[in-house]
Amino acid sequence: MKYKGFIVPRGGKLSHLSQSVISSEASTRLSWMDYYFKTGNGRLTCRHFGISPDTFYKWKRKYQKDNLKSLEDDRKSRRPNALRHPETPILVVEKIKSLRETYPRWGKEKLFILLKKELANEGKENLLVSVSTIGRTINRLKQRGYLKEPITNYVSSKKRYLKRDWAVRKPKDYEVKQIGDLVEVDTLDIRPIPGIVRKQFTARDIISKWDVIEVYGNATANLAAKFLDSLILRCPFLIKAIQVDGGSEFKAEFEEECKKRGIKLFVLPPYSPRLNGCVERANRTHTEEFYEVNDFSLDLEELRKQLRKWEEICQTVRPSQALNYLTPQEYVNICKNKERNVYGMY
Repeated sequence: MKYKGFIVPRGGKLSHLSQSVISSEASTRLSWMDYYFKTGNGRLTCRHFGISPDTFYKWKRKYQKDNLKSLEDDRKSRRPNALRHPETPILVVEKIKSLRETYPRWGKEKLFILLKKELANEGKENLLVSVSTIGRTINRLKQRGYLKEPITNYVSSKKRYLKRDWAVRKPKDYEVKQIGDLVEVDTLDIRPIPGIVRKQFTARDIISKWDVIEVYGNATANLAAKFLDSLILRCPFLIKAIQVDGGSEFKAEFEEECKKRGIKLFVLPPYSPRLNGCVERANRTHTEEFYEVNDFSLDLEELRKQLRKWEEICQTVRPSQALNYLTPQEYVNICKNKERNVYGMY
């Protein structure tokens, strides 16, 4: 490497450093290599930096002068070359398996007491293993499918949570970036006078704040599926995912309709309405700005007509602070125009 006619010492190394950005760990290892090539003594290098010879020679084998990235730590290769294998006797493993299948709800501590008694009766106390070993053995048997676990028959309503066919918890890596990526749906109880109850289904798109509302005499899965038809028809965008709570109205027919239409269905954990905060805020808006200030009809058909007018006001007239005081309709139009410009659709 030359600079204005002068030869810069260690110019090759400086050139490499200018071409490659390495981590602080790799820079430390590079200092090992520089010291080694300067002294020519590996053991001296190890003593100087306080590292083990195995560590130094491992990185010396990986080091490439023309590629400083060779000193970077590959996080995917931390698995040891030689792995420890379980040394639990087969007889003990079989006894642990038998005890666990006989008492599937008993933990490793209780199984340890039973195993200790069995081995003592057979005169094989020397084969007794620790509580931790019993726990690890049970985990290995589960992972390999050797342990038969009973099918749980829930008799308590608090524990009766069966795996659903389509609905799942929303993955942590699921990103909401565009309109339609996630629509929250919830119900609202309307009790204008004693003895009369109306159930409002509310849906709100998280991005555009687009609302769809429908009222019924009660909340069932069949009516929720009917509301899904209205939601798809009255949304000017494709719905990709819906988020609901664990209410029974969002199971059965509603879940089947979501599956049939290919719409992802996310279910909230119990007692977590804050995770559906967008539609909860929508319900508050409809309560305070429609039901509390208007003389609405108690007749379902008439009330549906009034709500359709209010829904149109929310979409085309009411400015939304979350949208910088645009209406949802204006925001949706802006998003669609951006998509046309991106894809060259004029």
